[in-house]
Amino acid sequence: MASSTFSLANQSLKLDTAESTIPHLGPLLADPHTLITEIRLNGNTLGVPAAEAISKVLRTQKNLQIANLADIFTARLLAEIPPALSALLTALLECPNLHTVDLSDNAFGLNTVAPLVAFLKAHVPLRHLILNNNGLGPNAGTLIAEALAELAEKKAQARREGKDVPALETIVCGRNRLESGSMAAWAKALGKHSGVKTVRMVQNGIRQEGVVTLLREGLRRCTGLEVLDLQDNTFTLVGSQALAEVVGGWGKLRELGVGDCLLGARGGAVLFRALGKGQNKGLRTLRLQFNGIDGKALGELVGAVTAGGLEGLRRGELNGNKFLEDDVRVLKLREVLDARREETGDDEGDDWGLDDLSDKEESDEDEDEDDEDKEEEEVEAEEEKEKKADTTLKMADEAENAPVSEEKDEEVDELAAALDKTL
Repeated sequence: MASSTFSLANQSLKLDTAESTIPHLGPLLADPHTLITEIRLNGNTLGVPAAEAISKVLRTQKNLQIANLADIFTARLLAEIPPALSALLTALLECPNLHTVDLSDNAFGLNTVAPLVAFLKAHVPLRHLILNNNGLGPNAGTLIAEALAELAEKKAQARREGKDVPALETIVCGRNRLESGSMAAWAKALGKHSGVKTVRMVQNGIRQEGVVTLLREGLRRCTGLEVLDLQDNTFTLVGSQALAEVVGGWGKLRELGVGDCLLGARGGAVLFRALGKGQNKGLRTLRLQFNGIDGKALGELVGAVTAGGLEGLRRGELNGNKFLEDDVRVLKLREVLDARREETGDDEGDDWGLDDLSDKEESDEDEDEDDEDKEEEEVEAEEEKEKKADTTLKMADEAENAPVSEEKDEEVDELAAALDKTL
């Protein structure tokens, strides 16, 4: 009984009919005992009949562990995608060992996302989900997050029944325009999947209020987090403070990506002070490019590294900020990271040292002051919102717990008396 990878990857095949799949599925059709652990269909385009034919083969693959279905609907009509996707994913539900699914580069808007939602709700063995560049938007993104929350409940139920169920370890959902509107749903989903190890949600148009929700209400609970990549979203000082609040709870964190997130000088300093507390000593890679970080804030990072708070740091990406390559703090950081590399004897790979600091963001003092004023206003607005929420909750509690008055209400009594006279 053979066990292997079956691949049609990147052959640009246009498979429209069931018959058109036969020459390509030959090895799987010829020997019913051929069992594969991985199938790669990415980089081709499948019509509905072709997808249905492939689904019949997938149902027989009980050892299948990995399915790469990225970019399989190029040039297909919108009406073709749901039935074709449904055929494939329904078949994969019958593969009890399937733990990794890649559906990147397929268009899954509101009109086409339903089959994926159904699959995610039901596939309890799922460990790694990869959804890059699917054009979800906040509405479809919310549906995906809600499906993952339901999946968490089904995993928990299966464990209560004594079944050995893996945690969802990897969520990759980048370039999907998730925006802040879907972050409450994503926070809930991530909170339920507290065993997640890798979260990559780059370039999603998430603004600071969404970032705060995601961090404080969701990722805070993921205490085993090892990789977090939120690059090219908008943090500002508010989001940076939220990150600083929760980052200490990720003791296993190895990689943190917040490049191009508008941390700003103050936001960067807040984050670096949090990292300097020594709760993230295993952090190896820190991505901070194009964030408006100045030399003073960089000094906070250098302090965290040299004082031992980031004793495991190997790689720092700092290009595009407000300091030069020959800044004394840059030189010190480079010196420390190079020394660590020499100590380990690792002379290969690019996961050491600093990146090339060829791009420098020009510093305009007036503009910087305006930015800081805006950041302060955002923080004050956020704090005021939290105070109002706390006050409202307190008033509601007091009203609920207040004793009922035993004194008679004269107006009520008079009304009751008047009603009695009319009877």
